[in-house]
Amino acid sequence: MNSNTTQSNWKQNSVKASRSLNFVNDEMINVVLFALADEAVLQTDQILLENAKDLAAMDKSNPMYDRLLLSKERIEGIAADIRNVASLTSPFGKTLMETERPNGMKISKVTVPFGVVGIIYEARPNVSFDVFSLCFKSGNACVLKGGTDAHNSNSAIVKVIQSVLEKFGLDKNIVTLLPAGREATAELMNAVGIVDVIIPRGGKGLIEFVRDNSRIPVIETGAGICHTYFDENGDLEKGKEIIFNAKTRRVSVCNALDCLVIHEKRLTDLAEICKKLATKKVIIYADVKAYTFLNGNYPSELLQKATDESYGTEFLDYKMSVKTVSSIQEAIDHISTYSSKHSECIVSENEKAISLFDKMVDAACVYTNVSTAFTDGAQFGLGAEIGISTQKLHARGPMALEELCSYKWIIKGDGLIRS
Repeated sequence: MNSNTTQSNWKQNSVKASRSLNFVNDEMINVVLFALADEAVLQTDQILLENAKDLAAMDKSNPMYDRLLLSKERIEGIAADIRNVASLTSPFGKTLMETERPNGMKISKVTVPFGVVGIIYEARPNVSFDVFSLCFKSGNACVLKGGTDAHNSNSAIVKVIQSVLEKFGLDKNIVTLLPAGREATAELMNAVGIVDVIIPRGGKGLIEFVRDNSRIPVIETGAGICHTYFDENGDLEKGKEIIFNAKTRRVSVCNALDCLVIHEKRLTDLAEICKKLATKKVIIYADVKAYTFLNGNYPSELLQKATDESYGTEFLDYKMSVKTVSSIQEAIDHISTYSSKHSECIVSENEKAISLFDKMVDAACVYTNVSTAFTDGAQFGLGAEIGISTQKLHARGPMALEELCSYKWIIKGDGLIRS
């Protein structure tokens, strides 16, 4: 797509496509989504061929490599997520409230799609499928702006989606993939009156850039600086498995653990808690007290002394910091200072401590004795998610179908006038 085409066509086409969705019923939407899931699996070889081109240009040691990587199994998982979305109840056209005023005026509050949703994301080709399925199910057109690192993969995926839309006589511009360059990003962020909301998916740098430069309303998602607090009353067996899973299940995702906060009374258990992490070669940045207990009990090549930069960092890698505290209040204060308000966990058997943690920790998702790896739309029973919102306006936590809707007021009467 050349620059002139970008500047002239996609805006008109996206708005037109968005309006066309008003005439597509939920039954047809579901048929298309099930067909897309099947087609994604059928086109696996072609998608992987294009994905291999992107992978070849990236260093395998780059934490983004895992996000970029597609496989037969991952595409089958994506197809399953699309089918899950199709099976969910449509979120738009719901009456949220209705009332009749004394003068006979009838008022209803009804859910409606945003219209055109813009997504700016990094090396995550699965997002192309996820975003389309959620936007389509909720009656929205979507404009995708992926990164250069995944452009071949995204192009192949959008080609599959558009072929399915055209097969059913629908406007292929219900989904649009913009060029990978920065010019298209700037154009998307300035498409006032065309794009209704922009959702960035990526690291802290990307999210801050979009928030600071967009003229379109932004819903912040993605950046996850996640903590797990091991309380003085924490269960060792539960805790070490939760910490291992949260850190190593997939290090490149936003719900991965970045900092273990441990009560000083449990430092004697720290080596046991961290023991399994060594099998995955997790580098630990430990404060002075924690370092003393790990030194000689954790591989020396994987143990380093923490610095100020060790905290408040989303590692997206096999790295983790450890902070020692003398009380749960100190743990909460540390989390409050460094959290991105994404996902935080307490490992404890003390109900008072748990209640205090739940009340005081300001995050979209607050866990008790559960790995933060569960912060995911599918795991929450939402089918899939368009992102994890870390803000408080409109939506918070996994953003799925309902969060892709706004509402409008429908007012009916019989010649009413206001005196």
